[in-house]
Amino acid sequence: MATRERLTPHLLAATPEGEIIEHPDLLMVVRRGHELALPRPDELIPLPEESELFLLEGRRAVGLDPESGRAEVVDDFAVAAFVAPAHTLSATAAFAVEDDAPVLPLFAYGAVGFANGRFYVCAKRVDRDRRQEFSGIDPEKIRQGANRLLKRFPDNRLVRHLAGCALTYSCPAARNLALGRFECPLPTARTCNASCIGCLSSQPPDSGFPATQERIGFTPKPEEIVEVMQAHGARAKQPIFSFGQGCEGEPLTEAKIIAKAVALFRGAGGKGTVNVNTNASLPQTMAPLAAAGLSSIRVSLNSARECSWLPYYRPRGYAFADVRETIREAKRHGLFVSLNFLFFPGFSDTEEEFDALAGLIADEKVDFIQMRNLNLDPELYLDTLAAVPMGPSMGLANFLTRLKKAAPTLGVGYFNPSLETAG
Repeated sequence: MATRERLTPHLLAATPEGEIIEHPDLLMVVRRGHELALPRPDELIPLPEESELFLLEGRRAVGLDPESGRAEVVDDFAVAAFVAPAHTLSATAAFAVEDDAPVLPLFAYGAVGFANGRFYVCAKRVDRDRRQEFSGIDPEKIRQGANRLLKRFPDNRLVRHLAGCALTYSCPAARNLALGRFECPLPTARTCNASCIGCLSSQPPDSGFPATQERIGFTPKPEEIVEVMQAHGARAKQPIFSFGQGCEGEPLTEAKIIAKAVALFRGAGGKGTVNVNTNASLPQTMAPLAAAGLSSIRVSLNSARECSWLPYYRPRGYAFADVRETIREAKRHGLFVSLNFLFFPGFSDTEEEFDALAGLIADEKVDFIQMRNLNLDPELYLDTLAAVPMGPSMGLANFLTRLKKAAPTLGVGYFNPSLETAG
């Protein structure tokens, strides 16, 4: 029986002019936490369509000399992949940081190499949903859809905001709203009760990197929210409506407005999955939101250990105990609970982190986990968690296998599921 030849991608690097080149001699090296290693055979996949390659300014590429067995730093810049949605990274790019290197923008930096005429990345597709794939869609359809909404609701500020998100920022959720499909974004909150290091919409001047989205500058009225929900619900099959977007603060700080909007929508016969993406800081909001007709919450977590959670979220006025209590309250009132788990290779898949996560899922009866990538400069994240003990990495594949064994009924994916079809 023929044996499959092991894939051994070569190092990718970039010249100062931005040309991506394959190193003729050095092999691809990956990083998990502080560890450098060759990619594991089971984690290399062809670079998914709609992924992007980045030149990492101030960071030199690192590869392995197969003859000496030593890692070598080259003069050219490191290259990383921002992998398409529905994929979770299993390793980050390896690089050597120069003294004057700027902080990297808010993306996830996947390890990428080159073999047999194509790019390979260390990742796994965790969701078959094509919700955020746009390669076969004419951009003109998105523009026309956004303009139709603007024409139909000329006085609705939320429509104007979301049309701008679709046309200016190419926000996937806003583009789907314009197309009348899948998940509808409903940003509501101007403020937040946390100061997350990786916040997409608010960064202090001294952070070293800009926010990637502009935060909503007004609080929509319930009636404005309902107009968007009804317009989307009339077009989308199995619609999902989600409060808590990258362009806003914490939606639970506006729980009264959200509850009123959801109650109006449900009272008028509105169908579909109504969800809140949240930091789970306010347990007392679960009962009124559930009574109004909320279907689910998705809780953002980088860790199920307070010692790892605290330095990333930097909460104001709440604690990790409130997060767990919010999950309990949500379950108590019949809501479906997902975790928006911000996975970082070499940290999230250590024994300590796995045990805490599996324990939280079992104790709180979590229904689903979304395996998202942590969008942050890897060095900054590791520095932030410098005081947290880190054991060896088990790898994403082992992590998922063990998680399924520990929680057999747990759903695993990337996107908010439609509860009209969830079993």
